[in-house]
Amino acid sequence: MRVSNVELGKARAPGFANPDVPNRDPVRRLAEALPRPLRFLGVGALGLITDLAIFTLFIAHDPHPLVARLVSLAGATLVTWRLNRALTFDCSGRRPGDEALRYAAVAASAQTVSYGVFAVLVVTVLAASPQLAVLVGAAAGAFVSYNGQALFAFRPRQPTAAA
Repeated sequence: MRVSNVELGKARAPGFANPDVPNRDPVRRLAEALPRPLRFLGVGALGLITDLAIFTLFIAHDPHPLVARLVSLAGATLVTWRLNRALTFDCSGRRPGDEALRYAAVAASAQTVSYGVFAVLVVTVLAASPQLAVLVGAAAGAFVSYNGQALFAFRPRQPTAAA
């Protein structure tokens, strides 16, 4: 029996896949035709476009590139979390809040790598091309992000063994 988003004791948050119901979303089905690394790269490309757009808008108003990058990273992280949840990784079986915290930990690690590479480049060899520094930093963070998400954030929950 189903009432709204609740199935007799199985509550789920809107926007999160229910592991007991086959996914009928045509966009997800289309995405699943591609290997997971390609889906991840596609989501990353959309996140990068978001990152560059926000960065370019903020830097046009003359803040320091290091400040503009913090704002653009936050926006891109929100976009990629939702898209990776919807298109790249299968349901982990964890509560959405737990999964979001795990994602945040991985994103913080990856964004630290991305921002660190960006910061070094933008204050040294790429000071005249901060968008190029954004691209190089994003590429460096992508490796950390994919592995962290696949192995930790969205890793399927293992059933606990009865003692």
